[in-house]
Amino acid sequence: NDVQLIVHCNGDAAADAMISAVRKAVRKYGRKDLRPVMIHAQAIRHDQVDSMKQLGIVPSYFTAHTYYWGDWHVHETLGRKRAFGMSPMAYTYGKGMVFTNHTDSPVVPPDMMMLTWTAVNRTSRTGVVVGPSERVSAYVALQAITRNAAYQYFEEKSKGTLEVGKLADLVVLDRNPLKAAPKTIKDIKVLETIKA
Repeated sequence: NDVQLIVHCNGDAAADAMISAVRKAVRKYGRKDLRPVMIHAQAIRHDQVDSMKQLGIVPSYFTAHTYYWGDWHVHETLGRKRAFGMSPMAYTYGKGMVFTNHTDSPVVPPDMMMLTWTAVNRTSRTGVVVGPSERVSAYVALQAITRNAAYQYFEEKSKGTLEVGKLADLVVLDRNPLKAAPKTIKDIKVLETIKA
């Protein structure tokens, strides 16, 4: 029915199930621009990212996990190696894929600057860098919540970037996150929000 699927997949087995389902649908109905979204894609492996690229699945990461539950994932649930690979933004970016980042609010506060900070720093509550190789620049982190988010919802022609003819959906910040020290990004304040 040409419906976009947005599927919650936290573990790699759940991710395998979604990837398999999309692969079967593509075989049966052909490749369509439906942009299926894997919400969280928390513990996906690099080989799964490769499959997602091939199938056009958009991962929507939840990098706030690295701060709020990073220590727990390292020591209790996933172990160091798997925890360091969760929400593999840098690998995904290196593959040239569109991906987004979300807060899963009300699980954590809907604070986009904190979310950006988690993607850039990936620092846990105790100061452990949970997967240093998966950190991204502030610019890439901001694209995940602006341009890429508009693309994810088929709204890229009207939102997501500042261009003539698009809606003026934007915020005014108290300083430039691209020039701020990475550790201070979470402290940037939104001074004004402009909608449409």
